[in-house]
Amino acid sequence: MSESMLKMYISFGGMISLFLAVGLIYLSRHKLSGVFSGIVAFLAYIFMILGGIIIFYIVLSGPTA
Repeated sequence: MSESMLKMYISFGGMISLFLAVGLIYLSRHKLSGVFSGIVAFLAYIFMILGGIIIFYIVLSGPTA
């Protein structure tokens, strides 16, 4: 597998993580309440930070040869 394809798959993982974070934040704010809402929100922010770091790395690593 080439480096370019590997970066593409890693960036897909980052985008999926960001979409999952958006869905979980919506779920925790509008559909859930109590402690469970806080746990889901915490997981959502973890996914958001992880996805942001992945996308940040892919963008700053530059083009491949």
